Amino acid sequence: MAGDSTLVKELRQKTGAGIMDCKQALVENADDIGKAIDWLRQKGLASAGKKAGRATNEGVIASYIHPGSRVGVLIEVNCETDFVARNDEFQALVRDLNLQIAAAKPVFVRREDVPKDVVDKELEIYRGQAKEMGKPQAAWEKIATGKLEKFYQDNCLLEQPFIKDPNMKVADLLTQKIAKTGENIAVRRFTRYQLGEEE
Repeated sequence: MAGDSTLVKELRQKTGAGIMDCKQALVENADDIGKAIDWLRQKGLASAGKKAGRATNEGVIASYIHPGSRVGVLIEVNCETDFVARNDEFQALVRDLNLQIAAAKPVFVRREDVPKDVVDKELEIYRGQAKEMGKPQAAWEKIATGKLEKFYQDNCLLEQPFIKDPNMKVADLLTQKIAKTGENIAVRRFTRYQLGEEE
């Protein structure tokens, strides 16, 4: 049955969307949870996108030390008002981001932060790998581009699968929180420290 209450509940837990939106998403997508999530994300991205251009001059700088004191993270997450910066939803997001960074070891916040020389070097390596594997030259660029996407997923915080729900990216988590708080939220910067690691 379209819009079944257990499916609505599951969809709400996964997306944070309202009951009526979840029911509508399930009806529109014949109770397919995956498609309903995509449908809601498209709707959510539209509303979050409007907020994405707004200034984020408030927020927090937060730290996290992993048990055993061998890994630490320092992060700055910005929002629009001090009110949101102090609320539980925002604080929980910052904690989740710290855990993500500690566990998944991103190097950059977003793909746009990766220096061009790093991208060029990676592409050169991937083309070389494709050549070594005996792939036809016409396919090298496509293979290199595919591997570069994987590089972004591994090294850019917003591109990584969220450790608490690998079905969504960290960027999707941020979009969800923007929709919930009604404010633009941005990860400004972070530093991850690992004991004994070279600079």
